[in-house]
Amino acid sequence: MKTPDISLTMQTAYADLLDRCANAAFEEAFAEDGTFVSKIVSGRTYWYFQAKTPSGREQKYVGPETPELLERIAHHRQARDDEKDRRSIVSALVRSAYLPAPQRMIGNIIAALARAGVFRLRSVMVGTSAYQTYSAMLGTRLPRASMQTGDVDIAQYTTVSVAIEDTTPPMLDVLRAIDPSFRAIPDIVDGRRSTNYVNDSGVGVDFLTPNQGAATGKPQRLPALGTDGFPLRFLDFLIHEPESAVVLHGNGIYVHVPSPHRFALHKLIIAQRRKAGDAKKIKDIIQAEALLQLLTQRQPGELKRVWDEAWNRGKTWRNLLCEGLGAIDAKVRDMILEVIEKRRAIVPRLDLRFDAPPARYDAMRGIVVFEGLSAGKRISCAVSREAIDDHFAERGHTRKYLECFMKHREEIEGLLRRKFLNLPVEASDLLLLKSRDIEILRPA
Repeated sequence: MKTPDISLTMQTAYADLLDRCANAAFEEAFAEDGTFVSKIVSGRTYWYFQAKTPSGREQKYVGPETPELLERIAHHRQARDDEKDRRSIVSALVRSAYLPAPQRMIGNIIAALARAGVFRLRSVMVGTSAYQTYSAMLGTRLPRASMQTGDVDIAQYTTVSVAIEDTTPPMLDVLRAIDPSFRAIPDIVDGRRSTNYVNDSGVGVDFLTPNQGAATGKPQRLPALGTDGFPLRFLDFLIHEPESAVVLHGNGIYVHVPSPHRFALHKLIIAQRRKAGDAKKIKDIIQAEALLQLLTQRQPGELKRVWDEAWNRGKTWRNLLCEGLGAIDAKVRDMILEVIEKRRAIVPRLDLRFDAPPARYDAMRGIVVFEGLSAGKRISCAVSREAIDDHFAERGHTRKYLECFMKHREEIEGLLRRKFLNLPVEASDLLLLKSRDIEILRPA
């Protein structure tokens, strides 16, 4: 189902809001008197903000050098205070463009994490809270049924957390400033550590980190965030090359989220690792399918690049990706296969069967039409008049084409099945066996 786009005016408003929120977050993070200094680490330049404090000179981490960062440093303190304007834009995007906003408590938590410096220290918001930002980012309204969440998930590389040499306040202190009922949940492997925090209403905040080495489930320290992170496989793929976004809460919250391409493919993968019937599995598939349908049309080149990266990570990754394709809508699956230049044969257990349905000759289109069955759904199939003329040596009036099809039906259906599985996907509602297809598919 096509997702409805938001107006160009609202897309422009969001782009303006993103820029304003980025500038505001930068100004708020480095409000003290001080100077920006750079360091070169392993050949790459990183920037810090150096200021005098009663306890001496301190440095705050700013980030790796980029043209955008250098621009913000050059215009530090020149940005005007536009909090009221940003709040108005957020309100318009939510009320007029019907873009998703988080629940109040979720929004308050994300805002507190942002103020504490979580995103400045290169953390990435993942999960459904991140998915909510993609509607505005992509200029469309994604299905609301997949938007609800009672959790906030934050991910950070352990290597980044150690290398930054800057810290937020302890996470429990940050969360209790929002709601004193927040408590740390002891980890089941190491009860002295916590990666999850919950309040009395059941709202949770989880901290995650990519799994390093063998899977032990043992929490990993994230010193920059003053907490531990739960190690997860496939997470490094998700949070690589994050993008900036705005959470539509208050006057806008500047955050980092996974690219929508990585998010979609990651959901496709992890859905296959959940048990059948799991509500999270269903939600993963809904989110992946909605994003992939959109990205195949708008950003196919980038989708293929990210797919190829995942595909080249090894057999386990390929198996999970292929299983995931088999779990989504057939039309979306075929759109993806066309973009990534793969055949339907990579999808496990996918087949095309025929149970001798009625066939008819369509003289206007010059085809014999019948039906096949794949993944529990009927598929319109046909063989062209030219294919019959060229390869089955039956020529004559209209009735003879249908008779010829019936005589050679088993072979024609077999050839069509091979085309369905092994030839490039054709964007059409009709699976048509043409003369050229038979030349390719028929054994010499």
